Amino acid sequence: MVRPAPAYDRQPEAVTGDRHPEYFSTQAAKRLNLPLIRVQHHYAHILAAMAEHGLAAPLLGVAWDGSGYGLDGTIWGGEFLEITADSFWRFASLRTFPLPGGEAAIKEPRRAALGVLHQIFGPEGLEMTDLAPVQSFSAPDRRILATMMDKGLNCPLTSSMGRLFDAVAALVDLRQQASFEGQAAMELEFAAYQVEPQAAYPYRIDDQGTPLLIDWEPLIRGILQDLSDKQSVRLIAARFHHTLAEMIVAVARRFSLRQVVLSGGCFQNRYLTEKTIEKLEDGGFLPYCHRLIPPNDGGLAVGQIMAAQRFLT
Repeated sequence: MVRPAPAYDRQPEAVTGDRHPEYFSTQAAKRLNLPLIRVQHHYAHILAAMAEHGLAAPLLGVAWDGSGYGLDGTIWGGEFLEITADSFWRFASLRTFPLPGGEAAIKEPRRAALGVLHQIFGPEGLEMTDLAPVQSFSAPDRRILATMMDKGLNCPLTSSMGRLFDAVAALVDLRQQASFEGQAAMELEFAAYQVEPQAAYPYRIDDQGTPLLIDWEPLIRGILQDLSDKQSVRLIAARFHHTLAEMIVAVARRFSLRQVVLSGGCFQNRYLTEKTIEKLEDGGFLPYCHRLIPPNDGGLAVGQIMAAQRFLT
């Protein structure tokens, strides 16, 4: 008896990909000469987690990662998205800061640290030579980097939580240059496991505009004060993680629904994920995180498919 061949000869009606025009996957999708549905990066992250748990909109999605092409031309990565029945809108986001050298900052956490310092203190931030990331550059290089940020030359703005992790790891001198993306954040996570902090750092949430703006400046100033007071890297790392978890709860309290979905590469961080879920549950929320589908870009295709399905139906 001859069994029929599997029906793999279907013709696709459309193809989906990331909104970033330079992604190889997006370029490959364009070459198929089919209708192309471009999906915003962080929207896809949240939809992937929703698919895993069988969740329906509306809900609040927290998408924290290294970078994703934003709708406003900046590099997103610290996003709170309200997922609606057929789309999304940006409910809240981290305050942006410049990345001197652009993609070079991915392998050099010290560049993210300089961007944060420049955003707070201006060019004087690059003269704070008691700080490890500032020390790691020569005086001529610091002047060049300060000029780049003053004039906005090859210094894209980002709201990336991944790059904020890098900045903090460089400030506490865990990692100035990295072999791979996420290395500095991993080391900051490992340090956090070794102590339990008594209090989080301060931060601000600006409720006046849309999206809500989460200002990390008080947090960074608190870290700088702890460094000045010779507090341990372990304590600073733990306080930083607890502060991020409290930020998520604070934004969720401003949202009208209880379901909160966590996605994006930053939630590969077990310490952050567990503390966030704990604090959300204590606050009466229903948190969801990835169990089967990867929270990083390995899960994007699932989210893109879900977005395409929403678009086509």
